[in-house]
Amino acid sequence: MAFKIVVLAGDGVGPEVVREGVKVLKAVGTAYGLSFDLVPFPCGGQHYLDTGEEWPDGAFESCKAADAILLGAVGLPEAVLPNGEIAGVGVVFGLRFGLDLYANVRPTKLYPNVRHKIHDAFKQVWEPGKVDFVIVRENTEGLYTPTRGFLDRGGVKELAVDSRVITRKGAERVIRFAFELSKQRNGAPSDQKRRVTCVDKSNVTAGCKLFRQVYDEVAARYPTIQKDYAYIDAFQQWLLRSPEAYDVAVTTNVFGDIATDLAAVLQGGLGMAAGGNIGDEHAMFEPIHGSAPKHSGKDEVNPIAMILAVQMMLDWLGRRKRDKTLREAATAVERATEGVLKTGKTLTYDLGGTAKCSEVGTAVAGAVSRLAK
Repeated sequence: MAFKIVVLAGDGVGPEVVREGVKVLKAVGTAYGLSFDLVPFPCGGQHYLDTGEEWPDGAFESCKAADAILLGAVGLPEAVLPNGEIAGVGVVFGLRFGLDLYANVRPTKLYPNVRHKIHDAFKQVWEPGKVDFVIVRENTEGLYTPTRGFLDRGGVKELAVDSRVITRKGAERVIRFAFELSKQRNGAPSDQKRRVTCVDKSNVTAGCKLFRQVYDEVAARYPTIQKDYAYIDAFQQWLLRSPEAYDVAVTTNVFGDIATDLAAVLQGGLGMAAGGNIGDEHAMFEPIHGSAPKHSGKDEVNPIAMILAVQMMLDWLGRRKRDKTLREAATAVERATEGVLKTGKTLTYDLGGTAKCSEVGTAVAGAVSRLAK
């Protein structure tokens, strides 16, 4: 059986990191006897500049029919749609809303020999095992719904309106997802207790009051998982001060978008941060960094986030398909990545090394092959 994987390399460094993710995926296929049918499509800013479209006709339908999707990154400063949005955003939002990928899942884990980025660029404070949590962000409503616009009179934008939408359905399913995810984990590093932290601003906003109410209703169905609460502003500083206290956190769309980028500093930067956009039937996996055009074509960026996105994809597919081999392969990719990082011989500039992007991908792919023997 071949698993159909749509590959959207995108812009800037997207094609470079995707190349290394695919390299690791092919090593997995060879080592574990798995078959992957890779279906590439161009998309994003450069494709828009070349063709006037963000992605080709039929690309969405192919994504809908795929077993999973891998996305590199989209967006170029010079590629702007007539409505002022960055070309490529339509691809990301088109998949999130079109495939109902309601849970944005962003693990934050500090691996051995990786320094966090809090102050000195390469000074490590926490032991790797002390940073291991997941933020689950609602992905299809909040401030990112298209309920916004301008009052434009005489060519002057006089008023901008952004309306946040929080629904019971949206809150309930993403909160349930967070509790189910906690059941699969080993708890917070500080005490090994499974807990789900509700992150909101329910002391002020109506949407968050509803979100917290629904959280309490869902939490009642999971008596073995500890409840926890934090307002978003306090959560930001608690997360940096005591990351070991967190297991899974669940929050609304924009709060989660901001919190997860901040959390990335605890794991060594955006080059280490992978994410999944997951629904009941479909899923897309990506590094959470942008297209970084200034680094494009230099073979210098860190591909680990993309490789860990591949690991997340394999684990998700394994659970969805009830395929033990896929899950074993996912474990092998993480172990191989950890081994390369721990050895420290093949690290990119952001981690204090001099290795090329392609060298890191080759090292992880080789480690996967050795682990399978």
